[in-house]
Amino acid sequence: MLNSIVKWSIAQRWLVVLACILISLWGFRVLTQMPLDVFPSFAPPQVEIQTIASGLAPEEVESLVTRPIESAINGTPGLEALRSSSAIGISAIRAVFSWDTDIYRARQLVTERLQQARSQLPQGVEEPEILPTSSPLGWTVKYAFTSETTPLMEVWRIVNWQVKNRLLAVRGVSNVVIFGGDERQYQVLVDPDKLKAFNVSLADVTKAAQAANANAPGGFLITPDQETLVRGVGRIESIEQLKKSVIKASNGTPVLLEQVADVQIGAALKRG
Repeated sequence: MLNSIVKWSIAQRWLVVLACILISLWGFRVLTQMPLDVFPSFAPPQVEIQTIASGLAPEEVESLVTRPIESAINGTPGLEALRSSSAIGISAIRAVFSWDTDIYRARQLVTERLQQARSQLPQGVEEPEILPTSSPLGWTVKYAFTSETTPLMEVWRIVNWQVKNRLLAVRGVSNVVIFGGDERQYQVLVDPDKLKAFNVSLADVTKAAQAANANAPGGFLITPDQETLVRGVGRIESIEQLKKSVIKASNGTPVLLEQVADVQIGAALKRG
């Protein structure tokens, strides 16, 4: 058998040389089109969904957030497995698809399924977010920012609004996550004794704080000559505006936020 192949190859040597040239050209073309990475893709296509549910215990996150999302994703074409974890205030779901599934098609299918789950989530739960696709290596580069003169809250603002956006503009960067720092926020620290004295509930304070930072549409003012857009501008621009927000009226006298709470600018609560 081997002798026959050798004899045929010698007799048809020009045909063999031509075949070798064609195979070499085809191999070179395939080589130039192969995706390049530090490590090959050793995991099937996966889509990760993260949902923030502030204030909910792990049991509530699982029953009220994780399960409705899993039910909506189940049955997606190409889906092979669903893995989830529920922690304090956060739900993480990983949808694993078959090897021949295009990752971008899988993300589109999951996005469509999530539309069905949004109406089933409790009030106050943020919309499910599909995390960007990333390398199998995970986090590959880490930076730390410190300053001896600039407050940590200002450092966080610079990193979040300037550095992060510039890093995302770099080719090949799929996601940037910020850890640590002091995130600036308006804080309303209520005093239980003052709430009782003014006959105000915690729900009243929450509603007043939310209403104090919102713009509202007002329709149009139509005149013979023109049509003018009307809107109510209510978003706060300073801490003093938030302090003067009215909770309710008691005997004709308005009860302000600053009368029942310490309103200040502070750092958001850190969670590990």
